[in-house]
Amino acid sequence: MSSTVAHQIMWNRLIAIVEEQALTLVRTSFSTSVREAGDLSAGVFDAHGRLMAQAVTGTPGHVNTMAAAVGHFINDIGPDRMYPGDVYITNDPWKGTGHLHDITVTTPVFAGARLIGFFASTSHVVDVGGRGYGPDGRELYEEGIRIPIMKWATQGRLNDDLVNILRNNVRESDQVVGDIHGLAACNETGRRRLLEMLDEFDLHDLDELADFIFERTHQAVMGALADVPRGTYRNTMDVDGYDEPVHLEVAVTVSDHGMHADFEGTSGVSPYGINVPIVYAQAYFTYGMIVALAPELPNNHASLAPFTVSAPPGVILNAVEPDPVSVRHVIGHFVTDLCLGALAEALPGKVPAEGAGALWNFQASARAVDPINEPRPPVEVLMFNSGGSGARPSLDGLTATAFPSGVRTMSAEATEQVGPIVIWRKEIREGSAGAGAQRGGLGQVIEIGATDGYYFEFSAMFDRVEHPARGRHGGGDGAPGRVSLDDGTPFRSKGKQPIPPDRRLVLELPGGGGFGDPADRDAAAHAHDEQMGYLG
Repeated sequence: MSSTVAHQIMWNRLIAIVEEQALTLVRTSFSTSVREAGDLSAGVFDAHGRLMAQAVTGTPGHVNTMAAAVGHFINDIGPDRMYPGDVYITNDPWKGTGHLHDITVTTPVFAGARLIGFFASTSHVVDVGGRGYGPDGRELYEEGIRIPIMKWATQGRLNDDLVNILRNNVRESDQVVGDIHGLAACNETGRRRLLEMLDEFDLHDLDELADFIFERTHQAVMGALADVPRGTYRNTMDVDGYDEPVHLEVAVTVSDHGMHADFEGTSGVSPYGINVPIVYAQAYFTYGMIVALAPELPNNHASLAPFTVSAPPGVILNAVEPDPVSVRHVIGHFVTDLCLGALAEALPGKVPAEGAGALWNFQASARAVDPINEPRPPVEVLMFNSGGSGARPSLDGLTATAFPSGVRTMSAEATEQVGPIVIWRKEIREGSAGAGAQRGGLGQVIEIGATDGYYFEFSAMFDRVEHPARGRHGGGDGAPGRVSLDDGTPFRSKGKQPIPPDRRLVLELPGGGGFGDPADRDAAAHAHDEQMGYLG
């Protein structure tokens, strides 16, 4: 067997290992955001902290930020203080994935006494204390407990003091601590499988395999970049923001060395928690470029390295400590469409119309209506929902599909199981798709109420209510979103608000923009759209 073939087999084995790592996290998770939606990442790194392989299961906001996080673990803890049996942890927004609700856990791998690599994983937890998951915080300190890079376990011994601190600072302690144990367990699965692989192939470390992976990947990604005309391409986008619109601006420069996105001209930071650490903006820029140029390319250090970003400190896409960042996804998810839009003319036939973009996450804090006479335990419920994606150059947009985050929409049954709420309606939203030669994806309508004896407050973190997804090349805009009670009373699209016990919340999620002149749509497809009520 040639060395190239052997290395390719080992590379495929690594990808299988990290996929098993991710599925272990899904199976052991307490939170529906991981178990049902796949809001996670899992990967293996070499001894220098360079990502070698990552699981297909996961989201760009976790995967591409976690790729940089392991370097912070190495720098902060130090290789001389790392031992077999250690497990490290953080939720630092600037050294992890951009906000406090994501816990990143890293486990070193030793072959004998030699440090040869790391496994890392990230998942969203239901609560980290503070104000709760929502955009109302005015600085990071209000948004929850911040865990600096530290040891969750030292040489196999759990850090009981840290566990105790966490249990006393979060509302759902069993879920949160259980999910961290799940993260450590999935890394341990990867570590064991990797050592088995090393024994099978008689390897002492990962160095030679890492060089092979990075060399082949670099060749592939630079080959894909060669097809993009050199130059600088610009785009702007306005989105709702919190209380006032946010202006996003990008200049994407394509050179012989890669692509660079500069966000100068973008609005300044918000006083509310919709700000974005630049590592998260980079994650969604990189994701957009890879799916446009080389969608089959596995993610690793070499595939991510050619894509860089910059922004002046203090703009909303380069928040700095202690700016509030709790719902950084609301603005951060628009980075992909913003940057793809800049390249629309340079990449004809590849760039879709704009879609709903940001997830319509729903965090409900359920409380007893009469806590004195009918006490009931407080419950936190998290639900992910998606609007329609933008039409593609040759295909319609996807309905109720999360792009660019890639998380799955949680089912009504799974959500009702974990909390005292009822999802009375969950259906495709008529008239929400943008018209075009290719039609945009449709949004959905969701109607939610509390069970008897409970009411709930919810933290709204919705966008595209005032600024719908734009069509491309003559396509129509998608329908804007709407938030209201079941009696028609309008609700704000951001911020914590109570739902009276006798009322239900109605979410009408935005649709995706259309692509191309609607007059060019296939006649049979147009007739079907009219019959089904897809177009407004």
